[in-house]
Amino acid sequence: MFNSLKLFRHTHPTVVKPRRIRQRRSPIILFLMLLLWSLVLGWGLAQATETTPGTIDVIAPRYELGQDLYLENCATCHIGVPPGIMPTESWRQILQDPEHYGIQLPLLVDPPRLLVWDYLGQYSRPEAEGEQIPFRIEESRYFKALHPRVELLQPTRLGSCISCHPSAEQFNFRSLSPEWEDAP
Repeated sequence: MFNSLKLFRHTHPTVVKPRRIRQRRSPIILFLMLLLWSLVLGWGLAQATETTPGTIDVIAPRYELGQDLYLENCATCHIGVPPGIMPTESWRQILQDPEHYGIQLPLLVDPPRLLVWDYLGQYSRPEAEGEQIPFRIEESRYFKALHPRVELLQPTRLGSCISCHPSAEQFNFRSLSPEWEDAP
């Protein structure tokens, strides 16, 4: 029997499993992979947010029709003024007055008037306490704050905006002429 055991061992050798060598991942490789992933993710996010809207404010979908009606009714004769330039009370009085800076205009009627008012009311600014309600942009404290180094003509004409804002006719006041592009 002893011989048969020997014979069995020779004919059926014990299978020895090779030892697995545990490979440790190098911290440098892990760091480089993390860095590469971060760069790709950062670049993708930068590309997604690179485009800036032409208008001063990003308009919520609820107010887009009001903005369209505002531009359709007001920006056909002159450049559309961003609502934030004037206080809400200025816009309310402008919408209710058929005498528009010396020109007789038909008043907007509902529902377009309500849509325009919702848009202007949402994106205009509140008047400061004790502030005299401005009816011309050169009287607006907010307009003056946005243009501290600009010498304004008296009276300021809306058409003069184009000299510094070449895309103002498209209601884009973010693009500036080259002389103002890098101005502090």
